[in-house]
Amino acid sequence: MYKRQVQESNVVGKAGNAGFLGRAFDPYTLFPPGDDRNETKMDRIKVDDLTLRPELSEARLARRARMRKLVDASSPEVKRAVARFDLDEYTDTALELVLSGRAREAFDLQSEPKELRDRYGRRTFGQSCLLARRFVEAGTRVVQVNWTKHANSDLHSWDVHKDLQHRMRDLAAPMLDPALATLVEDLDDRGMLDDTLVVAVGEFGRSPRKGLSTSGNDNDADSRDHWPYCFTAVVAGGGMKRGFVYGKSDETASAPTEKPVHPTDLLATIYHAVGIKPETIVMNHLNQPRELVKGTPVLELFS
Repeated sequence: MYKRQVQESNVVGKAGNAGFLGRAFDPYTLFPPGDDRNETKMDRIKVDDLTLRPELSEARLARRARMRKLVDASSPEVKRAVARFDLDEYTDTALELVLSGRAREAFDLQSEPKELRDRYGRRTFGQSCLLARRFVEAGTRVVQVNWTKHANSDLHSWDVHKDLQHRMRDLAAPMLDPALATLVEDLDDRGMLDDTLVVAVGEFGRSPRKGLSTSGNDNDADSRDHWPYCFTAVVAGGGMKRGFVYGKSDETASAPTEKPVHPTDLLATIYHAVGIKPETIVMNHLNQPRELVKGTPVLELFS
């Protein structure tokens, strides 16, 4: 059980689910937010909920599934009463995951060559990026790898209000750089990069001046605060140009000076890359029409 207590604001950790699309589209979350376990624990990932119990055969489980459908068909009132919980979609997805075995196999990091695991980096983030590649191979359509959130600690957070030089140079950068680079190279080597879009982005930049409080945080003289006015994203694969830089900031990274991209434009670009029109209209939980995103794809990024 994860027992570490982390103080968070009331907005941290609220994203990451499917929203009004419904619970059937919610993600399968492997670790609690902010988990800082290392690579030895990554080798002992337990996916018991994807494994059949010894006394339960696949044939018996399939018979149970057929019986459940018979009961559902004979109880239409009950089915209507629980429709909003998307139980059918949940159950069918769970059954497929258990019976196919692909999900269990995707979690088996020890089947990967030691040299490749070393290239990704023997920390949680690096091994999670390797898991991401394995999930894509197994047929997962969307994978999100989160960076741990431990403010101003030596647990590799990017929240650099204090001790910036040490934590960026010795902790965070040596974890991100090899993991992200190896993920892109690994996908490319396997012929998967053209069909896989990799996006690395945070939610804001860092203040151009050190020691300045821009969001009410306590920053030491050598560190930086939040700065939402200018930051960068890295995208690779999915038809994107290689070795291409789009846009430019001023010399202090205070503001964009050429070809600014709003976060909604980045999201629209992601939709475009995966074949979804950003202007597609969907109905929310109140049955109101909404555009997927009010942004414009950056078509110049595509080759």
